[in-house]
Amino acid sequence: MTQLDAARAGNVTPQIEQVAADEGREPEFVREGVAAGRIAIPANARHIELGLHACGVGAGLRTKVNVNLGISGDIHNAPEEWKKVAIAEQYGGDAIMDLSNSGKTRTFRQQLIERTPLMVGTVPIYDAIGYLDKPLVKLTGDDILKVIEAHAEDGVDFMTIHAGFNRRVLDTFLETKRLTNVVSRGGSLIFGLMMTMGCENPFFERFDDILEILHEHDVTISLGDAMRGGCTFDATDASEVAELVELGKLTKRAWEAGVQVVVEGPGHMALDEVAANMKLEKRLCHDAPFYVLGPLVTDIGAGYDHITAAIGGAVAAMNGADWLCYVTPAEHLKLPDVNDVREGLIATRIAAHAGDIAKHIPGARDVDDRMSDARRRVNWDDMFACALDPDRAKEILALAPPEEDGTCTMCGKMCAARTVNRIMEGLTVDLGDDLPGADLKEGTPAGADSANADPADAARPDQPKAAHGPITIPVEEE
Repeated sequence: MTQLDAARAGNVTPQIEQVAADEGREPEFVREGVAAGRIAIPANARHIELGLHACGVGAGLRTKVNVNLGISGDIHNAPEEWKKVAIAEQYGGDAIMDLSNSGKTRTFRQQLIERTPLMVGTVPIYDAIGYLDKPLVKLTGDDILKVIEAHAEDGVDFMTIHAGFNRRVLDTFLETKRLTNVVSRGGSLIFGLMMTMGCENPFFERFDDILEILHEHDVTISLGDAMRGGCTFDATDASEVAELVELGKLTKRAWEAGVQVVVEGPGHMALDEVAANMKLEKRLCHDAPFYVLGPLVTDIGAGYDHITAAIGGAVAAMNGADWLCYVTPAEHLKLPDVNDVREGLIATRIAAHAGDIAKHIPGARDVDDRMSDARRRVNWDDMFACALDPDRAKEILALAPPEEDGTCTMCGKMCAARTVNRIMEGLTVDLGDDLPGADLKEGTPAGADSANADPADAARPDQPKAAHGPITIPVEEE
């Protein structure tokens, strides 16, 4: 049985239990979400045996973050990819997509599934040409099924299947035109196949056969967005919406076959369009979990696209996106290196967390409150413990160590938290020779006898006494 089959039968699987525990939800909440298709738990039976830590994606759960990696035709450096895997695990990634697209990639994929507890995803069309040693134009439906079956047998938890880009969508694209045409790598391959051979998309044509394979191994289908907008000009255009309509139909077919579904989305999109796009997907795809790339809210952020994507990602998450695919500073420029992966992952986790706070995910703001309390106390260790990237925070603080403990070089002794804390503790504060009260010895209780005390203080009975402990604000009764 798949997770979906079990949930529909009223069974709480160990993976549902795991997700409930991680999310602070009741198991029945998760089970009902899986049964309805609002939540997916990508968990291949083989990967479970190898140590997968089950993770839920969908309504009412924490927004998840995916890390892309893999070798390319220009850079074959497996050791570097393993460093990226370590970064994904160390800095809080929830999933890894192996996008390797050159040569024989199966060994790396199998080792990845054996070693990482994170969800693992792939895009079979990337692997088909190298795996089968065939040119694109000679790929058949049977070839496609062989590759999908190999990935499923290896233990892949979710696969991007570009089945929505069929002839109907192709006709819409050719009729309406675009500024950036087809920017999805998988979508461009299928476009080339359909245009060159005059055929239907084999993923669409053999969709039921694909579902049979995925059901056997409990692989979640991630319905690929071949027609996502590649620039803000093309966002939510006729081609993207036409494909989204098809993805909604395929979502129902997958659920009927007992296969869990995630739907992929944009892309590039102006900030004021993000909320509407999220709601449109949820409506057309029956509240299936939504997995978005960014969206990037401007097209000119080259070198900083992790920021343009994080801005859009936060708004997307706030309005219903369930899963964010990270974008790195290398987007549109090169294969990301290890530093790019770290930058992209942290930026995307910030976006996801901001979205979770905005949509009131239970417990989402707890760590923010702990951070705020640590900042009030100027406790660096506690602050680092709350930070998404504690290593970076420590590195920055160490670059300019302050002269005064309990401060930083921005404010020094004028640190607002330090000043207020000491006054509320009943202590005076030394703020420098050029300021009033500088001759008071720091640490002397306010109002205590001192040879250096200002005699005029006694003539100021209107001066407030220092508070001890938290301030209580009275509330007037109605």
